[in-house]
Amino acid sequence: MKKTLLIIACTMSLLSSAQQVLTPELLWKLGRISVIGISKDKKNIVYKVATPVMEENKSVSKYYTIPITGGVATELKETKELVTDKNVSPDGKYILSSQEVKTEKILGKDYYPELQKSDVQIYNGLDYRHWDTWNNGTHNHVFYAENKEGATPIDIMKGENFDAPQKPFGGDEDFIWAPDGKSIIYVCKKKEGTAYAISTNTNLYQYNLETKTTINLTEDNQGYDTNPQFSPLGDLSWLQMKRDGYEADKNDIIVRVSESLKINLTANWDGSVESFTWSKDGKKVYFIAAVDGTQQLFEVNYPGLSKIAITVKQVTSGDFDVHDIVDITGNTAILTRTDMNHALEIFSVDLKKNTWTQLTKVNDESYSKLALPKYERRYVTTTDGKKMLAWVILPPNFDKTKKYPTLLYCQGGPQSPLTQFYSFRWNFSLMASQGYVVVAPNRRGMYGHGQEWNEQISKDWGGQVMKDYLAAIDDVAKESYVDKTRLGCVGASYGGYSVFYLAGIHNNRFKTFIAHDGVFNTQSMFGTTEEVFFNYWDFGGAYWEKDNAVAQKAYTKFNPITLVEKWNTPILIIQGGIDFRVPIGQGQEAFQAAQLRGIKSRFLYFPEENHWVLKPQNGMVWQREFYKWLKETL
Repeated sequence: MKKTLLIIACTMSLLSSAQQVLTPELLWKLGRISVIGISKDKKNIVYKVATPVMEENKSVSKYYTIPITGGVATELKETKELVTDKNVSPDGKYILSSQEVKTEKILGKDYYPELQKSDVQIYNGLDYRHWDTWNNGTHNHVFYAENKEGATPIDIMKGENFDAPQKPFGGDEDFIWAPDGKSIIYVCKKKEGTAYAISTNTNLYQYNLETKTTINLTEDNQGYDTNPQFSPLGDLSWLQMKRDGYEADKNDIIVRVSESLKINLTANWDGSVESFTWSKDGKKVYFIAAVDGTQQLFEVNYPGLSKIAITVKQVTSGDFDVHDIVDITGNTAILTRTDMNHALEIFSVDLKKNTWTQLTKVNDESYSKLALPKYERRYVTTTDGKKMLAWVILPPNFDKTKKYPTLLYCQGGPQSPLTQFYSFRWNFSLMASQGYVVVAPNRRGMYGHGQEWNEQISKDWGGQVMKDYLAAIDDVAKESYVDKTRLGCVGASYGGYSVFYLAGIHNNRFKTFIAHDGVFNTQSMFGTTEEVFFNYWDFGGAYWEKDNAVAQKAYTKFNPITLVEKWNTPILIIQGGIDFRVPIGQGQEAFQAAQLRGIKSRFLYFPEENHWVLKPQNGMVWQREFYKWLKETL
C-alpha cells in the first residue's frame, strides 16, 4: 500500500512539475544560440551559446562543436583553428579586418587643441547621431595586412568619411575577397552629412590591391546594394533594393554574369529576400524569405548565360521560422529555426523527404518542464475584403469554456514580417503563459503576402492598417473564450505608434494600452530622428511642404498627437534614453499629455537603452513592469 501511494505521489509530482508555465525569470535563463560556421574538415558545426547571468547583468558565452550527423556537443576553448576564416585571402597571403578611424573634426578639442577639457561637438550636416551613438568623427574602415604576426594593416579607405562595415549593424559580411585574391569587395554608402541621412544608396566597391584604386560596381542602382558573395563559379552576387530612400523595398538576388550583364534571379517572384547562399555546384541559390506568417527556405536556379527559365521554389514548409542557412550539401541542409514556443536551435534537414532532425538541444530540458501555449492560424476578412492572417496564441492548458483577457499585439517596422519568431522581450509564449490570449495580425506592411500588401502601409500609417488591427481583434473577440470587457493593446516602434493612434479611435474597445518607443508626434519625429530617409518615404515629405497633400495627412490626420483629446484609457509608456530612431521626446510628449489629461499612466524610462532593451536586469524590470501594469489595469 505504501509503495502504491509513493508511486502515485511521484506521478502527481511529475505531472505538477510538467505544468509549470514560462515566466520572465525562466525566459532570461534560456541559452541563446548563434552559429559560427562549419569546421574545416566539414564534419562539425561550431556554435556559441550566450546565457544571461542576472546577478552580473551580462551574458556569458561558451563555444561548442557538434557533428553534422548529430551526436553529443563538445565544449571548446578555442575556435580560431577549427573554423575557416573568410577574411583570409584565397592564397592565404593576406587577412581582412575593420577598425574605427578618426577622419574628421567634430569635437571642440579637434578644432582647438589647447582646450582639451572642452566638451563640445560641432556639426555642419546631419548624421550627427545614429541609432544610439553620436558621431565623434570616427568611421569604420576596411583594412588588409599580410597574414603574419606583427604585419601593418593597410587602410583601403584612407581619408574617407564613410563607413564599411555599415553602421550601426554591419559586420564582416560587408567585405569579402575576390576569388583570385587580388581585390576586395566591400559595402559602403559614400555620402556625408545630410546627404547620408536622406539616402539608402549603398554600393558595392572593388579595391584593387595592385593599383590601389577603387571602382563602384553598382553605380547604376540607387537603393541598397548589400551582402556580396561570390558563387563557386566566380560570379559576384548580392542583394539589391531599387529605390533610394525606401528601406523596405523588394530585396532581390542579383548576379553579375559579366561586366555588362546582370541577372535578377527573383525579379518575377512576388516576395523579398532576407538572406541567401549558393549551392556547392553553383547551379542554385538558396534563400530565406517570409511567406504567409513564417520564414522558409527557398531555392532558385541560376541559368548563367543559357536561356534556361528561372524558377523559384519553396523548399521547406511548416509553422516555424527558418532563421539561418548554415550549410547545404547535396540534399542535406543545416538550418536554424524557431517557433513561438521555442528559441533558436540547429537542425539537419533532408530536403527531399522534408524530414527534420534537431541537432542542438540547448533549452530542451527547460521546455520539458513547461506546459506550453498553443498557436493557431486564423484568417480574418478585412474591411476592404482581403484575407488577412492573424496568429492567435492561447494560454497553456487552454479551456474554451473559460473567459480570458486578450491582447492585440501591434508589430513594429512598420514593414517587417510577423512570423514564428521567438523574442526575448515581445515573447508571445510568455504573454500567453501569464493567462492572456494574444492576437497578432499580419496587417498591411508585412512581408510574406506579396509586395503590394507590404507597400500599402507607406504614406498611410493611420489608414487601412488601423482598420486591419480592429478587424482582427473584433473577429477574435466573437469567440466565447474572449472576455470582451478585458481587451488590451500593446506594441513597440511602429507598434507603439499604433497604440498611440488606436488610443484615440478605439471607441472603448480596449481597457489598457502599452507603447514602447512609439512615434507619438510625426512632426517632431521628422525633426529629431536620424535616418531621415525613412520619414521622407513613409510620411511622403516634410511637414513644411504645405502643398503636399500626402505629407500633410501624415502630420495631421495620421498624427497621434492630434487625437489626445479622445484618450480615455490607462496607458504605460516605455522609452529608451539613447533611442535616436524614435527619440526620447516621443515618449515624454505622450506621457505628459496623458498625465495632464488626468489619465492613469506610467513612464518606464531606460536611460542607457536604445530602441531595444539589452541588459539582463533592465530586461527583467521591463517584463515585470509590463505584466504588473496588465494586472493593475486589465
